Amino acid sequence: MLDFLFGLFSYDLGIDLGTANTLVAIKHKGIIIREPSVVAMHKKTKQILALGQEAKKMLGKTPTNIIALRPLKDGVIADFDATVGMLKHYIRLVHEAPNKFGFSLLPKIPKPKVVIGIPSGVTEVERRAVQDAALSAGARMAYLIEEPMAAAIGAGLAVESANGVFIVDIGGGTTEIAVISLGGIVINRSIRIAGDKMDETIINFLRLKYGLLVGDKTAEDLKIQIGSAFSRDKQERYSVVRGRDIETGLPRSIKIGSNEIREALSGVVNQIIAHISEVIEETPPEILTDILEKGIVLAGGASQLVGLDRLLAESTKLPVWRADEPQTCVVRGCLKVLEDEELLAKVKVTGGLK
Repeated sequence: MLDFLFGLFSYDLGIDLGTANTLVAIKHKGIIIREPSVVAMHKKTKQILALGQEAKKMLGKTPTNIIALRPLKDGVIADFDATVGMLKHYIRLVHEAPNKFGFSLLPKIPKPKVVIGIPSGVTEVERRAVQDAALSAGARMAYLIEEPMAAAIGAGLAVESANGVFIVDIGGGTTEIAVISLGGIVINRSIRIAGDKMDETIINFLRLKYGLLVGDKTAEDLKIQIGSAFSRDKQERYSVVRGRDIETGLPRSIKIGSNEIREALSGVVNQIIAHISEVIEETPPEILTDILEKGIVLAGGASQLVGLDRLLAESTKLPVWRADEPQTCVVRGCLKVLEDEELLAKVKVTGGLK
């Protein structure tokens, strides 16, 4: 009853605490924050100077007294203080939003209840770190649900039915592969091969083939602009890449084609497909019948790589379709769970009061 009363006056939040991006949604209102998971802070004082997009612009450009970092790595917390600072900022930002009368509701609003999506393969210690970070940031209650379950719920799949569903959530730090039935995960696999690994592969490719050093941002832009997993019928596309020549140390520009980026990404893409195939082999026959009918659902930002759905369909001989707005599936799932107490009780992996 007390939690119900608090819920009437607080902005309860669903959070996708991702390696690459953090998304925050308010109960009954929708997604209100979409920012890169990047924090810029002073090295000595640990004071946070910038967050999100503003901090991302600083990556690789900071002076010696400032450090710009991503507080999460491979789906788990790498820097606890930076993660708490980031969550605290977003919770405060939500609660300091002026209402229609033009004044802040912060002094009168209770601390929020928070539901956070986490990778399915994290340890108990890593789960506790996420929960502690949310509670330290100002949440009154913090519940954790596994990302593949959240993504399936956010994609509108019937996770509570007896019919099995197959979800693949490819984010920045991890790829979550899961078979779900009757409100629970039957088989799951969490691998630390995803969007960040694709960027890293492009960086290594350019260094080895062209002797050109580029940063993470350049590699990510290349992946988005001309990256693909399957050969296009259209004419090959090109992009100009600027970086530092390894031999001379001087700036240099090269023109690179989409076929080369596809070649660079093929190793990572094939690893992801190999893990998906292994999960299919382990799936019970009765559930496999459902998957043959409904297919594999792709979610997560990195699942938007052009041609990935087509290549996966050819490799597995199963229908493959990409969820609407795949990047927001996890946070939308957290929001639906937040609005349905019975479903939250079924799918939460941990949670409790501060």
